[in-house]
Amino acid sequence: MAFLGLAGLLWLKHSPKLTARLFLFAVVCEVLWAGAIAAALGITAVHPGILSAIEALRGAAWIVFLISVVQQTESYRDQALLRRSTEIAFTAVAGVAAASVAADILGLGLSVSFTFKVLLAVLALVCIEQVYRNTPNDQRWGIKFLCLALLAMFGFDLVMYTEALLFSRLNITWWTSRGFANAAVMPLLAVAASRNRDWKLQIAVSRSVVFHTSTLFMSGLFLMLMATGGYYVRYFGGQWGAVAQALVLFGAVIVLLALTASSQLRARWKVFVAKHFFSYRYDYRAEWLKLTELLSDTNPEGLGNRAIAGLAQFIDGKRGALWQDDGTGHFVCTHREQFLGDTPGLAPDNPMINFLRDSQWVISVPEWRQTPDLYQSLELPAAFKSNPQLWMIVPLILGSKLIGFVVLQKPLVETELNWEMRDVIKTAARQISSYIGMQHAVQQLVQSQQFESFNRMSAFVVHDLKNLVAQLTLLLKNAQKFRHNPEFQADMLLTVENVMERMQGLLLQLRVGTTPVEAPAPVPLGETIEAAIRSKKALQVEPSFELDEELDGAAILAHRDRIERVIGHLVQNAAEATGSKGRIWIRAHRESEDALIEIEDNGKGMSEDFVRNQLFKPFASTKAHGMGIGTFESREYIREIGGSLQVLSKEGVGTTFSIRLPLARQRLMAA
Repeated sequence: MAFLGLAGLLWLKHSPKLTARLFLFAVVCEVLWAGAIAAALGITAVHPGILSAIEALRGAAWIVFLISVVQQTESYRDQALLRRSTEIAFTAVAGVAAASVAADILGLGLSVSFTFKVLLAVLALVCIEQVYRNTPNDQRWGIKFLCLALLAMFGFDLVMYTEALLFSRLNITWWTSRGFANAAVMPLLAVAASRNRDWKLQIAVSRSVVFHTSTLFMSGLFLMLMATGGYYVRYFGGQWGAVAQALVLFGAVIVLLALTASSQLRARWKVFVAKHFFSYRYDYRAEWLKLTELLSDTNPEGLGNRAIAGLAQFIDGKRGALWQDDGTGHFVCTHREQFLGDTPGLAPDNPMINFLRDSQWVISVPEWRQTPDLYQSLELPAAFKSNPQLWMIVPLILGSKLIGFVVLQKPLVETELNWEMRDVIKTAARQISSYIGMQHAVQQLVQSQQFESFNRMSAFVVHDLKNLVAQLTLLLKNAQKFRHNPEFQADMLLTVENVMERMQGLLLQLRVGTTPVEAPAPVPLGETIEAAIRSKKALQVEPSFELDEELDGAAILAHRDRIERVIGHLVQNAAEATGSKGRIWIRAHRESEDALIEIEDNGKGMSEDFVRNQLFKPFASTKAHGMGIGTFESREYIREIGGSLQVLSKEGVGTTFSIRLPLARQRLMAA
């Protein structure tokens, strides 16, 4: 049955090459030989001549196969010598096999029969020795199990028939053990066939199958040992033996369930299986299908978390963080885990950013700490350098551009970062980068389409403004002539009121100003903030304003109308968030060479996810009639004049917007 299964596998993977066919023929002869003996012993009588012929065919088949293997070795350079040696070998094998069969058929005696069987075993052992000797050292790994299996088979025959020749009878113990010994070496032949592509036994076993099968086997072995222990506890336990046995088995089941539920233990077992059952750590087909399925989720908001999970799965990890280019070359953390804490963004000229961009290397943080010279004495950011949980920094490269990087936490099991793991992570990072790049391209396309629609809407607004300007122009022309006419005055007031209402409607609809052409100029800080507050007098909440003494008479570099609109917009947002019973504080103080303006409210606040992913995106708004332009335009304008806009918000507590602007060198004195 063992050799029948091997023959079936070889037949399914049959190869047209002669060596493969001879190997299959030898295995089939082994099946016939074992089947004939089994039939003779238990089913029906078989003539001794037939048994002798099948056994001789079995030995000759293996010897012919070994000769074909020798012919393929590189040691035989002389082809003429090889042909002569092959002819002699075939002649000897045929002669000995035929003589062995003839001795049994003609009844020449046991001694003659055993002598030829011994000679056949010796010829097989000589061929095995030739195969091993003439195979180069670097190729012997492919035939060593073949040589070991056949050495065991024909060595067994040699010992058995030599003893039979000496004592003129077969030892029944050796004869009974022979079949089991042949079955025991079948796995060695299967391994040898799998190591030689020409023999075509390529069995692909899934890692998951091996993992679950080995886990089941170890679990069964554990329970068997516990059951054995329970038996002896019961046997020697006296009156309490049965109770003790039940408790031992119950405890064994609890321990087994606890062990199988341990993520760290499963990770260790996976590493053990990968190291000892496979030549490569990963099942690349399964890993890539899993990664592709993970990244192909239709929810674009979760792509960052899926990217982290996709890389972490290769190291049996679970946590990480993602930094992405915000469009200006700065890298900000878009998906953070608690093990990192509050990590600031990284500038385009940061040493680590330059290293990842130029080398495209995967940085092993433990390796960097031990041998920084391998990484060109790279200086990591302080938040990374002092964090013991960091294990790996993986760059995300799209084409030749660095679009981000992923920081991974230590895996569940201490793992060596070897060449295979580096290669698979770099390749997976490339695939992840393509998905992130595609998402950015789609977002830019959508924004472009939205801006195009907005521009079309602006054209209609400009057309309406032109009509309104025409009405006012006509009104001014007629005013010189009819300004003392009461009816004209009444009509003029109605016209102006109508124009004002329409312009207010257009302003509410447009919610964005034109970009100024002139350069920023010194603008009085205190007056500008007060003007912005006065422009929002109609709001239900009146902000309280506090100006630091150091900023009395100070100026900022900006465009007065634009900066007033920015502050007014943030004040209006705060008022809408707080309602009539809320409070708004505006504070301005100096930090180094900058002015810091803080607009704080105790309104409903915003979630961290909304602040990170939606607040500063154009056309994203939580208001029923909002266009999502104001906050985006405010931040872009502040960046344009060299400042920054930061936000700190918590749901149910409130929001603080911080505007940092460079101070003008000269101070404006109040008249």
